[in-house]
Amino acid sequence: MKKVSHFEFLHGVRDELPILLGVVPFGMIYGVSAISAGIPASIAQAMSCIVFAGSAQFVIAQLIAAGTPALVVILTAFIVNIRHVLYSASVSPYTHRLHMLWKWLLAYLLTDEAYAVTILHYQKPGDDGRKHLYFLGAGLALWTTWQLSTAAGIFLGGHIPASWSLDFTSTLTFIALVVPALKDRVSTASALAAALTALLVIALPLKLGIAVAALVGIAVGLILELKRRTSL
Repeated sequence: MKKVSHFEFLHGVRDELPILLGVVPFGMIYGVSAISAGIPASIAQAMSCIVFAGSAQFVIAQLIAAGTPALVVILTAFIVNIRHVLYSASVSPYTHRLHMLWKWLLAYLLTDEAYAVTILHYQKPGDDGRKHLYFLGAGLALWTTWQLSTAAGIFLGGHIPASWSLDFTSTLTFIALVVPALKDRVSTASALAAALTALLVIALPLKLGIAVAALVGIAVGLILELKRRTSL
């Protein structure tokens, strides 16, 4: 039984490895961006440990650099991360029998990259009673890589002159994250709607345009997906 558990854990780590090649540069860019935004190194690293959500961390760093009030920062981060509710609902049928401590741990480790490999593994035939160890392996592999790459970025950011404006790095990172995910009409329309809205409301104070654009993108996606399903 221990050998099976060990295999499941390592299987999760192995399947996550190809994704980690893309995680490393994003973690480093976040670290550099956080330092350039004036966030202390200890707080920037703590954010990677506590928040553990790359896209939200980039947004938080950008908003802090702009002097945005804390309430708006929290609200925007919540909107950006609201997709995790859908991830949780998706894996819930496979994890509902686990002890509450397991659920809390796996919920903490539930990210885009960990979910991508874990849900596919859950959907394969086999004993679901040990597949949470696969989830754990994938999640811990990602968590460790994110902490180390963040630390590397923070170190580099501390040695880059303040005169080098690095605000553009977060924008480039978001583009790199979004474009590969646009695989159908719904996702493409949602992204375009959010981008257009962001341009139209860019003058809103307190960087509220980011939150507005996110809400519009989500709304467009939901409407189009509902229409697609009703037409089937």
